[in-house]
Amino acid sequence: MLRWIGISGMLLFAGLHGARADELAVFNAAMEDVAAHNRVAIGYLQNENVDLAVVELDRMKESWSAFAERFGGNRPAPFRDNKLYVTMLVDVPTRIVTAMIMINFGRPDVAKSSLQAIRDEISAMRRESHVEVLADCVLDSHAAMEAFSLYRDKVPDWNEPTTSSDIAAKADAYASAVKRCDAMASESVRANPEFRRLVDGVAASLAFIPKAIAEHDRDLLHRVIIELRSFDNLLAFRYG
Repeated sequence: MLRWIGISGMLLFAGLHGARADELAVFNAAMEDVAAHNRVAIGYLQNENVDLAVVELDRMKESWSAFAERFGGNRPAPFRDNKLYVTMLVDVPTRIVTAMIMINFGRPDVAKSSLQAIRDEISAMRRESHVEVLADCVLDSHAAMEAFSLYRDKVPDWNEPTTSSDIAAKADAYASAVKRCDAMASESVRANPEFRRLVDGVAASLAFIPKAIAEHDRDLLHRVIIELRSFDNLLAFRYG
């Protein structure tokens, strides 16, 4: 009897664990639906295609409403004690409305900033509960690329002993971030031709950094950074 109770308890625990995992997967999928509309709206605003941005914001509002109805009062277990969760529930719809108002006022730049703040806030909320998805990793890789982009416009002082090591360190940091994103992406994403082109393109471009450093070739370094920024912007637009 005791053995049967023990086995039953184990099965119950396994069932609860599986249910929680499924709940988190549904949560992440619903959040990704919101994030996907957000990314597209940001892209349209970046290209000054305001009309399509408004259409995407309307879809984002609908997606957020569905998310809030499902998870507003029923958080998955990892977020139960997350103090940033309620703030997110209030801030996201407010920022969506703000973006629409700013578009109507002829300020797409402010609207884009409002939507980018949504992306950052959602990521911060997940990280607070030690939940990370591909979009969070892509944000990290984007930050690493921004740090490396210092040398897009700055002329390296090759006579300064720390210049070469700083360039190498920033390139390595970006390479590591992109590799981590590649590793944590789902099998379907990793197999996606677009994702592979971007990730493999980053690796191919970074392979020229040691040559640029060894030869003190500022033009080569500049061209590589331009290429990397192109790959990085597409990664952020599609997966961030």
